[in-house]
Amino acid sequence: MVFEAFAELERRGWSSGESAAGYIDLFSPASDLAVPALIAGIARDARVLDLCCGQGNVTAALQQAGASVIGADFSETMLEHARRRVPAGTFVKADALDLRFADAEFDAVTCNFGIVHVADQPRALAEVRRVLKPGGRFAMSAWCGPDVSPAFQVFYGSVQAHGSRDVVMPEGPNFHQFADQAAARALLEDAGLDLQGFETVDCYWTLNSPEELAEIFRKGAPRGGYLLAQQPDQACAAIKQAIAAKVRERFAADGRWHVPIPAVVARAVAA
Repeated sequence: MVFEAFAELERRGWSSGESAAGYIDLFSPASDLAVPALIAGIARDARVLDLCCGQGNVTAALQQAGASVIGADFSETMLEHARRRVPAGTFVKADALDLRFADAEFDAVTCNFGIVHVADQPRALAEVRRVLKPGGRFAMSAWCGPDVSPAFQVFYGSVQAHGSRDVVMPEGPNFHQFADQAAARALLEDAGLDLQGFETVDCYWTLNSPEELAEIFRKGAPRGGYLLAQQPDQACAAIKQAIAAKVRERFAADGRWHVPIPAVVARAVAA
C-alpha cells in the first residue's frame, strides 16, 4: 500500500528547520539513549551505513568506535546539522527507498528510529538487505507503543480524551509494529534478514516542568506536531493541560519529572 499523504507529512516535517531543531533539542535526549545498544557488536573496522542518520549522533558514535561510516538521510536540513556535529564524517543525501549504494557494499547498517518514519517499510528493508554483504548485520530501533510506553500513553490518551474527532492522522504503517517481536521478525524475514536479537531499552526524558512533554511532541515530532497543530485552539489547550496534569501526577521525582519512553532494538543478519 502506498501512503502518499503520510510520506508527505514526514517529508515536510523533517525538511523543516523548526521541526529539525525541535527534534534535536527536545526529542533526541531520549532517542540518543538507544545508541549504545544499537551499535553494540559492530566490528571496529566494519564499513557501516547509518541510515536515516538525522543529526549524526549514531554516525559519531560508530566513528568513535573505530568503524568506517557513511551517514545517509533524505533531509538536507538534518544533514546540515550532521555535518556541523561531525565535521570529519561522511554524509550523503539518500532516500531509504532507493539507496545510492552498490549491492553488498556494507558490513553493517544501523537505523535509529528511522524505518518507522518511512512510508514503504518493506521496500526500505529490502534496500537494507541489498546493500548488506551476506552475513552482514542490521540493527534498528523503534518506539514501544502506548500499551507499554508511559509517554505515549499520556500523549495519545490526552489527544483521544480532549482532541477534536475531526483531526485524524494521514493513513500510514503501524508506527509501533517493530516493537512487537513477532511482527518485527516477519517484516525482517520477508526482506531476507534473520532476527537474531530483540531487547527493550530504557529511554526517557527528565523534565524541568510538566508542561515540557507536550512541547516535546509539538515541536520535536512531525506526527505529534501535526496532531496538535490541527486542533481547534480550545481543544489544543485542553490536551496540553491534560498532558501536564498526568505528568505531574505520575512522574514526579526529586523536584523534576522522569518520563519513560521505552524502545526496542532489533538485530538481524543478512541471509
